Amino acid sequence: MAGDTLGRPRAAFAEDPRASKGRRYPEPESLTRTPFARDRDRIIHTSAFRRLKEKTQVFVAHEGDQFRTRLTHSLEVAQIARSIATAMGLDSDLAETIALVHDIGHPPFGHSGEEELERQMSDFGGFDHNVQTFRVVTELERRYPQFAGLNLTWETLEGLVKHNGPLRNPPGYIADYNERQKLDLGTHAGAEAQVASVADDIAYHGHDLDDGMRARFFGPDDLAHLPVVGEAVRAARIASLDVPPPRLRHETIRRVIDAMVTDLLAETQRRLAKLAPKDADAIRRSKQPVVGFGAAMAEANQVIKDFLHARMYRHWRVNRMTSKARRLTEELFRLLHQEPSLLPDDWRARAGEAGTQRAATTVGDYVAGMTDRYAMDEYRRLTDLSVSG
Repeated sequence: MAGDTLGRPRAAFAEDPRASKGRRYPEPESLTRTPFARDRDRIIHTSAFRRLKEKTQVFVAHEGDQFRTRLTHSLEVAQIARSIATAMGLDSDLAETIALVHDIGHPPFGHSGEEELERQMSDFGGFDHNVQTFRVVTELERRYPQFAGLNLTWETLEGLVKHNGPLRNPPGYIADYNERQKLDLGTHAGAEAQVASVADDIAYHGHDLDDGMRARFFGPDDLAHLPVVGEAVRAARIASLDVPPPRLRHETIRRVIDAMVTDLLAETQRRLAKLAPKDADAIRRSKQPVVGFGAAMAEANQVIKDFLHARMYRHWRVNRMTSKARRLTEELFRLLHQEPSLLPDDWRARAGEAGTQRAATTVGDYVAGMTDRYAMDEYRRLTDLSVSG
């Protein structure tokens, strides 16, 4: 079968764009791109994707130009996913596409914004960024005259909705959508989506360690006891003698990512050898994910995650910003839900009566789509008499 641009053969269990299950609304095929590459390009051109550049990863966007945003996180996940997919003989366009789109539904202010929206919408069906991502690409982005959403291929939608595993009790919106276009919610996703999911973890650990050191929450000496990371620090010091400290940081992170990717490829190959899948559906029917870390690396990842939680995500500087972000998100939602007449014209028409389910869904969509900067500006416009509306 066809291979990638480096001449590697396509794996038997890779998704084949020539055999795609297609789009909900049939369209003529592109003359220049595969269906999965076309999905990627549609995502990149969306307003929702552009807004990720000013959405919090850990640090609110204005806290520093060098820290990751939700956009740069998504780009790093996509790079790692594409590299792994290429090495495995998978469809790298599809893996990259799912990686790029996986966080497109995140609200402003990172997990603090999401948690507050979940609290505010708990009586109205709740809020979850994964569901919101699916709503963005199937309904909220309106760029085409023939349909709402992006009309992505079945494989991209299926990979997106199941990249964290099967959905045997799907949330309401996804369950309703599945009635219109079956996505086999009870099975695992294809290998490309599984790659994108694990690439997310690898990118998280790499860039959060990097940003944590850049913010001086901890230094290389504080990482010496951590599995994988401590070994990377020691090797980086040997390789980075007599060079400025930033190079030590970069060399450390490079080695951490390399160690994780190397382990992932080895463990995944072991699982594939045992399963011997003959096609992509065999990956879906497997009882366990086929893409994953070995036991020792999985345990190391948990140790790293616990360290970052204690030393970075709950650092007092982050806590202060988190507290302010939650209060701002709460007030924005409450004001607009109680007075949807304050919404811009197009949103006000969608919201209907104050305090209703319809108003809650509309306000949730409005707030979730905001960048950090826009949310802060909108809050001032709604609460500060000296600021013009």
